[in-house]
Amino acid sequence: MRLSFRQRFLSWFDSYDIYDEAGETVYTVEGKLSWGHRLEIHDRAGRYLGRVQEELFTLLPRFVIYLGEDRVGEIRQELTFLRPRFTLSCNGWQVEGDWLEWNYQVVDAGGRQVMTASKELLHLTDVYVLDIADPADALMCLMVVLAIDAAKCDG
Repeated sequence: MRLSFRQRFLSWFDSYDIYDEAGETVYTVEGKLSWGHRLEIHDRAGRYLGRVQEELFTLLPRFVIYLGEDRVGEIRQELTFLRPRFTLSCNGWQVEGDWLEWNYQVVDAGGRQVMTASKELLHLTDVYVLDIADPADALMCLMVVLAIDAAKCDG
């Protein structure tokens, strides 16, 4: 499954539209007024699915992932000197890749590729392409990319 993740051009808070291969809107992401980042994900009918929320008072960015109102994991930036590195505590997944150019992948505990993400250049707003092995993982993969994007914005 391939998703195209596009930031809206004119929005006060971080807002995104997520499209499938056919160009249909699958999810919308709305930034909400909050201390730190709070990104709520809705399906195409406008139903709330979950959120990515920044935890405050941490040395480095840390984001909690919620499905509905249930906390299902977190992603946090680690202290490194050359490149950003992120630790994901959710589904046994790990984040690997080239952060500076925005090409990275998520793999499960068995080494199976769950998703690849890449940032497209030369656009007025942020545009990412997510290639997801199992469509059932699409929402969780989207949340991981949202958290990493927000962490990079904090930097």
